[in-house]
Amino acid sequence: MGSPIQLLCHQRGALGLRLGCGPGLRPVRAMEQVQQLFETHSFWGQGRSMAGLHRMLRGSEAVVSAWHDDVLVGFGRATSDGTYRAVLWDVMVARHQEGQGLGRRLVAALLAAPPVASAERVYLMTTNSHGFYERLGFHEATSQRLMRLG
Repeated sequence: MGSPIQLLCHQRGALGLRLGCGPGLRPVRAMEQVQQLFETHSFWGQGRSMAGLHRMLRGSEAVVSAWHDDVLVGFGRATSDGTYRAVLWDVMVARHQEGQGLGRRLVAALLAAPPVASAERVYLMTTNSHGFYERLGFHEATSQRLMRLG
């Protein structure tokens, strides 16, 4: 059957990941694995530079990574002011792990992180996974409009 998927809930800034560590703080070239996960399992995160990924992690209050042994198979992060608003970002699961509850576990871990759990509202944006998030209790915010500069 193989070993179970292990979730790591990182402290603000995800220093262990940025230093290349995975489960048990073993060196596993974690940042290269993060970059590869974005490249192969997201359409929105392709082409992200290593420097940009490091800055992204430094600015994230909650980061969760999912590991099958020393292989990164899932990832998600959140930003928050810790009181009023939090936003989930970049939740993704390796395709060969989809449909096994890993996405649900990643979102639950992010929602339980103190800076997110203490926010009065939690937002996310999705292009094609709205059904998944609706099953987790999210709903479309029709009273608001997503705006973008540029």
